[in-house]
Amino acid sequence: MGIEIERKFLTVSDGYRKNYQKKTYYKQGYITAEKTKTVRIRIAGEHAFITIKGATNHCSRIEYEYPIPVKDADEMLEKLCDKPLIEKYRYEYVYNGLKWEIDEFLGENEGLILAEIELETEDQPFDKPDFIGKEVTGDIRYYNAHLTHYPYSEWRK
Repeated sequence: MGIEIERKFLTVSDGYRKNYQKKTYYKQGYITAEKTKTVRIRIAGEHAFITIKGATNHCSRIEYEYPIPVKDADEMLEKLCDKPLIEKYRYEYVYNGLKWEIDEFLGENEGLILAEIELETEDQPFDKPDFIGKEVTGDIRYYNAHLTHYPYSEWRK
């Protein structure tokens, strides 16, 4: 069983664009997105995955992820996943030895930029780059699965 420990933050600038290590286009959708479990299909660059996650407990949750053929992922995104799909560019940025992932959302969620860091333990200390703003870990509005049903573009209405 895998455990994901992740903290999520808003950004205050695009400083990550100066020294990022990698930029990848993501397209993902959800077959199911409930409080207790989600099943996600994701295409990341030239790779595809199915991911099953359990309920979030603070910043931890059970996670299983498996590679699948991109052709199958395309079909599942089109035929099985809720719409709109989540589309974003993910920037990988290493700061003081830890990898940050910064997501610039597209489409219905354009304008939203989130930064995440995965940790080994919930109480692991870490330094924040200067582009990191308010922490939103645990705020359901910023879960990708929630953004499918309540896109960022609708928040301002």
